[in-house]
Amino acid sequence: MNLKTQSKYWLLLPLALTLALQVKAQTQRAGTFKAVQGEVSVVLASTARVANVEGALQQADRIVTGRNASTTFMLKDGTVVSVGPNSTLELAKIAFDPVAQEGSLSLSLLQGTIRVVTGWLAKLHPESVQVMTPTTVVGVRGTDFIVEVP
Repeated sequence: MNLKTQSKYWLLLPLALTLALQVKAQTQRAGTFKAVQGEVSVVLASTARVANVEGALQQADRIVTGRNASTTFMLKDGTVVSVGPNSTLELAKIAFDPVAQEGSLSLSLLQGTIRVVTGWLAKLHPESVQVMTPTTVVGVRGTDFIVEVP
């Protein structure tokens, strides 16, 4: 390999690494914020970040809305979740393989209100979708529902 060819490889290396990181981030992305109003934060372990439109969501993220806040996000399978004020929602388990059209979805509503409009996963495999609250586990059989925890 001559010097000119080597220099081309070195110039392309940062681009290749950037693309690889973007692909990895996309595969880990479970969903995307579509609307954010007021104080909405995303907590993972003990690290909090401010939610913003087009921001990513991952499995195990906890969404916390303030007193006059709300947010809406879309998951990979097309499920749309709206979170009302004073709510805490954990994305307990989110897995969706668009090729096999299989996976599972488990949301844990600790307090507040959510509205869910289900996507492909609930339509194809309703038994694999559930919403948990501190006192119950709800199996999803419909396409549009509201869950409230006082």
